[in-house]
Amino acid sequence: MPNEISDNLAKNIRDLRNIRGLTQGKLARLASIPRSTVASLETGDANPTLSVLSQLAMSLQASIEELISAPRAVFHLFKKGDLPIKGEGKKITINKLLPDPIPGMEIDRIELQPDSRLKGVPHRSGTKEYLFCESGEITLYVGGEKLCLEKGDVAAFSGDQNHSYYNSTLKKAIGFSVVTLSPL
Repeated sequence: MPNEISDNLAKNIRDLRNIRGLTQGKLARLASIPRSTVASLETGDANPTLSVLSQLAMSLQASIEELISAPRAVFHLFKKGDLPIKGEGKKITINKLLPDPIPGMEIDRIELQPDSRLKGVPHRSGTKEYLFCESGEITLYVGGEKLCLEKGDVAAFSGDQNHSYYNSTLKKAIGFSVVTLSPL
């Protein structure tokens, strides 16, 4: 158990320090302790006093309990079907890939069955769109031009114009659309 607490403390101090953009020296100055103490704590080789723990906790804006507890995972797994899926018939599937809205950004996975077409919706002026072809072939029509994307290709274009995606082949095509919306 003592090693577990030392390991927890080491990881939590290192992680919190990095999250807050602090060097070991800066954290040491904030906590009024030697930098070598911070370094020893981050390797799990120190046995700090309650006073040192208290000073570190205040400097890192955390509780002592947070410093010595098992590190918490900072993630959320979204299982298949948790995120919105749009489909136009059985030929096109659009998976939204951002579970938490990010202002000004959209990321979609677009699956085009053979001989299928998806009409894009023009976005507001100043919007940029990027289309990555993951597999198959996608023909992008944008602003009166025709671009043929193969696996690994990326097209960048102004998203405020008419555009559409077309799979003219006999194989399924998969692409990823990233839209960066211009600020209002």
